[in-house]
Amino acid sequence: MRVSNIHIKIFSLIILTLFLAFALLPLGLSAQNKEVVAKNGDGIYKILKRNNLDPDIYTNAFIELNKTRLGENNQLFIGVKYRLPNVESKSKKANLEEDKNALEVIEESSLSGENEQPPKKESVATSAKNQIKTLNYSIFGKKYSNVSVKSNELKGAVYYLKSGHGGPDPGAMGTYQGHTVCEDEYAYDVTLRMARNLVERGATVYMIVIDKNDGIRDDAFLMPDKDEVCYPNKTIPLNQIKRLQQRVDIINDLYNKHGNAFQRFIAIHVDSRSRGENIDIFFYHDTKSNKGKQAATILQQTFRDKYREVQPGRGYSGSVSARNLYVLKNSYPVGVYIELANMNHQRDIKRLIIPDNRQAVANWLTQGLITDYKTNK
Repeated sequence: MRVSNIHIKIFSLIILTLFLAFALLPLGLSAQNKEVVAKNGDGIYKILKRNNLDPDIYTNAFIELNKTRLGENNQLFIGVKYRLPNVESKSKKANLEEDKNALEVIEESSLSGENEQPPKKESVATSAKNQIKTLNYSIFGKKYSNVSVKSNELKGAVYYLKSGHGGPDPGAMGTYQGHTVCEDEYAYDVTLRMARNLVERGATVYMIVIDKNDGIRDDAFLMPDKDEVCYPNKTIPLNQIKRLQQRVDIINDLYNKHGNAFQRFIAIHVDSRSRGENIDIFFYHDTKSNKGKQAATILQQTFRDKYREVQPGRGYSGSVSARNLYVLKNSYPVGVYIELANMNHQRDIKRLIIPDNRQAVANWLTQGLITDYKTNK
């Protein structure tokens, strides 16, 4: 039997559609988000309206949820399933509004893994006058374990903080005054300091890479090790793709758990470039994430303002750019990927090993995230 050209074309179109449908599905899909299949002529506006979602409110959320499945200019593909943003119930909104002056304190497991015990009652101190709660979190180390939750300005915000590499992979490595300086140790220290800052302001924080032995350290040279785990207590794979996918899966599972809360994913790294290149802190966002670009730009502007304040005339050259990075592309929450320095440049390393500098970077990042939250919540 002869097969006509039109039958071949129809068959090819069916195969292409099926391929796209499977290829563009993300891993770790949760049942918490309703899915719909795009039909001929569908765009984001039309598909939201058909499902009783206001495009003015939910378009950005739709793009963030489906950024791995969208074509150029956020085009939809026929036959592909797309996740719809969750709609907060009236009761949930009411819960968020009540007790506005109460301070929300994160669970110990958010930071240090499910094996950690919650703080003992005697470790919780409350000032009735100022409504300041102090809790003990061992992940920050003995010196910094007591954390006073001083405000609720980040109440309702959820942050997934991932320091680069860890476990079997130390990341970029440099030398300074005869010492080996490893990316994972310094990125982790800055990330811990930022986590503590966010907790002080009432945020919910998850450390995606965890080292239970290394809290915040005020040493210049941080001893490298390989005992880091992935939240809550998972062995970090040596294979790079498996390692990145492990982190993406954890972040996406937690993202689904928190529904429509304000959520951000922050990755902290130290770059490795030519020895002659002295760099300022710079920021990446996913190519399809407008919210990611906005958050990265806010962080960049915060650093520019801070340098102008503390070092007038120095200038600041840190950039914001789009990049097709695996963790940004495949993670559901709005993400920003940050490079702190060049591990191959002696001046950059000198800047990195000073504990006060690491704290200043954490403080400035925190201030930028506060501005991002107030702008977009």
